[in-house]
Amino acid sequence: MNEISHHMANRPWAGTSDRWSEIRNPATGAVTGRVALASRADVDTVVEAARRALPGWAATPPAKRAAVLFDFRDLLRQHIDELAALLSAEHGKTIPDAKGEIARGIEVVEFACGIPQLLKGDYSESVATNVDSFSVRQPVGVVAGITPFNFPAMVPLWMYPVAIACGNTFVLKPSEKDPSVVLRIADLLAEAGLPEGVFNVVNGDKEAVDALLDNPAVEAISFVGSTPIGQYIYTRGAANGKRVQALCGAKNHMVVMPDADMDQVVDALIGSAYGSAGERCMAISVVVPVGEDTADRLVAALSPRIRQLRIAPCTDPEAELGPVISKQSQTRILGLIEEGLARGAELVVDGRGISIPGHEEGYFIGGCLFDRVTTGMSIYREEIFGPVLSVVRAKTYEEAVQMVNNHEFGNGTAIFTRDGDAARDFWARVRIGMVGVNVPIPVPVAYHSFGGWKRSLFGDHHIHGMEGVRFYTRLKTMTTRWPSGIRTGAEFNFTSGKDA
Repeated sequence: MNEISHHMANRPWAGTSDRWSEIRNPATGAVTGRVALASRADVDTVVEAARRALPGWAATPPAKRAAVLFDFRDLLRQHIDELAALLSAEHGKTIPDAKGEIARGIEVVEFACGIPQLLKGDYSESVATNVDSFSVRQPVGVVAGITPFNFPAMVPLWMYPVAIACGNTFVLKPSEKDPSVVLRIADLLAEAGLPEGVFNVVNGDKEAVDALLDNPAVEAISFVGSTPIGQYIYTRGAANGKRVQALCGAKNHMVVMPDADMDQVVDALIGSAYGSAGERCMAISVVVPVGEDTADRLVAALSPRIRQLRIAPCTDPEAELGPVISKQSQTRILGLIEEGLARGAELVVDGRGISIPGHEEGYFIGGCLFDRVTTGMSIYREEIFGPVLSVVRAKTYEEAVQMVNNHEFGNGTAIFTRDGDAARDFWARVRIGMVGVNVPIPVPVAYHSFGGWKRSLFGDHHIHGMEGVRFYTRLKTMTTRWPSGIRTGAEFNFTSGKDA
């Protein structure tokens, strides 16, 4: 059985805890390994290693930090097949989906390679007589990341490349459900020349999370996951004086206008609602057709495409939809489907009861499509995180916009239309962090920033891009005067640009 431990000072570290968690292949249900669950003492040991490495790494010129990241990027590219296979075996997503995830993570590494330019400050000469002012951005210190199971490679890569490029040291607590790809990537960082202690991995559960939140040496926490846990991390971390960014749950709506290209809409929904088994915080889980005719045409065109989805394990090169992550997730999703039926929603496509020869114990659910869902139903209110799409019919465009704005989550949304006026009005008015126009999954590229509004984000900063640079640095501003033979006498006021 494969045993997975922690990563500290560029090498595996067993820790001292005797607690373990099983790792299962979601396509078969079989136990494939186990991962060590860190104690509070283990977390403190890893944080101390990061603290010791901080002064030297923070003093390293940004260009030298960037050189390590350039080599790291090249290693990720060279090993992408190996990394995708590791990821898919523990998560269950298809190999092409896993490769796409890693590729999006590499984009953030490439962005972080530009850190010498990104850390340039501002300079103002002669803000007063013989007085100059300038600003710099300096590293926060030891920072930590807590990441989810659904993107075990990409989401961590949203965090630590930017953090270490800025001169911080990093402690990552990945999901205990699929940790192997993170640890292999840690090996590649060491191979790229990253000094010992700059990047560390500690596996664990709530005990490890609380230890990171309470350790005074940890200055900042990045989190991606569910809203209840994100709110807990934000509250406890902030109470301990830490900077926190917590990216949380979602219920992403796609509004379909009567003039939309229906073939384009259906293609978009197949990928955005059912890709990665719906286990994406940017998945479209609610589609809002405007008008009964639009809704009827949409359901008629979409239903056969969902029924044709190839449900298979990641080892099948033609797989389009793999299993969900665990038996617990499968049970929860099936329970929500039952609740939707009990509340009167129409299950147009029923993906339950999937059985794949040789994988009968796998956690598979086929694509499901509900029609005539209302906003009071749990399948509308809650983030299902599975291959379930709800059709909520709107009589008018205004009703659709209000539906998007009234939901507690504000992560992502999209509108499909040929009307530029409607598209501009939509993105200007919706209270959502990321908006797509004829783009179903509007995840920003690496040099922009990712994040939602409302209960989809706790904290002030989005992730990666310049928001990431700002989160992982502190601004310092200097005001200077050098002796010039001019004596001004005692000063009792603030220096002003109006001073002679």
